[in-house]
Amino acid sequence: MSDLLQSGLAWLAQKLKQHASRQVTYERGVNSVVLLATPAKTQFEQSDTSGLKVDSEIRDFLIAPADLVLAGEMVLPERGDLIRESDGSTLHLFEVVPVGGEPPYRYTDPYRNLFRIHVREIDTEQE
Repeated sequence: MSDLLQSGLAWLAQKLKQHASRQVTYERGVNSVVLLATPAKTQFEQSDTSGLKVDSEIRDFLIAPADLVLAGEMVLPERGDLIRESDGSTLHLFEVVPVGGEPPYRYTDPYRNLFRIHVREIDTEQE
């Protein structure tokens, strides 16, 4: 018997890539790959300097693990990697960062169909 949840989540990941993604460039050092990524966000709670809990939000990109290939090898996202996204005449540069004591990425589901990669914008340029 097939796993209905697994096939449904794989279908959803494919549809997100086909219909809700945009082309980005993922970079690590001198290596880069152009791939499709779906913009997303993560909400989390953090403490400010006085100890008060503050609700925050960070930008994410959803990327198929099979697409993240650098120098001929599938890789995992790492802190400090860069993602370039063009939005009309503006080029946005994002850095992969951890969030709230967690790693800089996590899988979106138990079947590991997509990475949810946490990023922060570090620069913009006019193209």
